[in-house]
Amino acid sequence: MSSCESISLPSRITRAGARIITMRPFDLIAFDGDDTLWHNERSFRAGRDRFRAILADAGFPLAEDTIESTVNQIEVENLPFFGYGVSSFTLSLIEAAIGLTNGQITGRHIDAIVAVAKTMITSEIELFPAVKPTLASLSRHYPLVLITKGDLLHQRSKLTRSGLERYFRHVEVVSHKTPEVYAAILERLGISAGRFLMVGNSLKSDILPVVQIGARAVHIPAALSWSHEHAEPTPTARQRFYERRSMRQLDRFIDRMEKNT
Repeated sequence: MSSCESISLPSRITRAGARIITMRPFDLIAFDGDDTLWHNERSFRAGRDRFRAILADAGFPLAEDTIESTVNQIEVENLPFFGYGVSSFTLSLIEAAIGLTNGQITGRHIDAIVAVAKTMITSEIELFPAVKPTLASLSRHYPLVLITKGDLLHQRSKLTRSGLERYFRHVEVVSHKTPEVYAAILERLGISAGRFLMVGNSLKSDILPVVQIGARAVHIPAALSWSHEHAEPTPTARQRFYERRSMRQLDRFIDRMEKNT
């Protein structure tokens, strides 16, 4: 789902009243949501912890490594069918529970797994430090877009509850983040790849696909991330993106880029 509107280049008014185009390094800046703007992975970690407790309560106190490897494998195998997000995670947990218990998991314990999902979906949204002031500052000079993947209803709910919706002119909730998906978004918005900047925590989803289409990106690593999102960039790819430790550094970084434009 997306909401579209026309996007124009930033401009300013001179003292004489003439409108001129301000030279800026980008025409559009996009942000990932999960683990870039707000905490997300720790909710999945808590869900996995609760899943182990449910299996133990069901009479299957299995080793943590056994459960983790099984859940990870099933999650990855299910991505082509269910995509990303809590719903996919829950289906994978139920499938793992059936396999790990040889089909002996009870309806009561499956219901407990579903309850874990409901808790995850309704959990409080906690922003990373400096996210709101950074978006507020950048949105005064640039059109901002949210490009995030996962469950449509959950992602829209998180954005609304985060208090950040006002800063975005356009929202894209996608099933996968590939070069083709990014290219299609930019074509629809009328933005060339060379004038586009993506900000995110995942090299695999937020950074490398964007670099591949000729755009630039800022990687802000998260303390917690799903192992499936790990990737190793090539030396060529590294030349197209920047590393920053936190959102606090982003506004100043873009300001320096403007001065060098």
